[in-house]
Amino acid sequence: MARQSPFKPHRFPRDIILCAVRWYLRYPLSYQDVVDLPAERGIGIDWSTAYRWVQKFSPELTKRTEKYLRRANFDWHVDETYIRVGGKRRYLWRAIDANGQMVDFRLTARGDAKAARAFLNKAIERVRLRRPVTTVTDKAHSYRRVIREINHRYDPHFDGIRHIDKKWRNNLIESDHAAMKRLLGYRQSFRSLRTAKATLSGIETIRTIKRGHIHHKQLGVLGEIQFSSKLFAAA
Repeated sequence: MARQSPFKPHRFPRDIILCAVRWYLRYPLSYQDVVDLPAERGIGIDWSTAYRWVQKFSPELTKRTEKYLRRANFDWHVDETYIRVGGKRRYLWRAIDANGQMVDFRLTARGDAKAARAFLNKAIERVRLRRPVTTVTDKAHSYRRVIREINHRYDPHFDGIRHIDKKWRNNLIESDHAAMKRLLGYRQSFRSLRTAKATLSGIETIRTIKRGHIHHKQLGVLGEIQFSSKLFAAA
């Protein structure tokens, strides 16, 4: 049985919805900016409508992009940064490979060893048979303990994951944090963990598409538009 189109309840056409969502996720724009740009062409959208579109279609975009992702390589860079959610500091754990491709991310209330363990296990589960051979982190003690536990779980007599904790070796993901936060701009404070996770999921997916870490995408912004449209073509 064919899956119902996610655009069916909406009065605006698919292309307008996807364009608004992509604008918000790709550029450092506010919801008001996303509303004002179509208004210049006579298309009236309320900012709350744009907000609901982003919350609904960001996770859907991530889900539909999954099967087109290129395989991450075996050298990971892992680090945590933070953003504001509900006025409180929340920890954003991120892992990228040596080519800058996003492996996974996780948003948590705490930045302790338990959160690090949950994130690394989630990232390894996501890539399944392609566990990292090398993981580069900063000198936080929680990483060393968690990687030791993961190695012991897979093979008590062999360190399958080589841990490097020289801070200068992790400049790659530090730079990636900075680029992602510049994209967030002044939107670095979210109202809830749910909305933050949905929005960040879309932002990370759009960055992955933009960088060409997917199959079957043409170069440039037109290639990004075509790819995003193709994801929902069957709907």
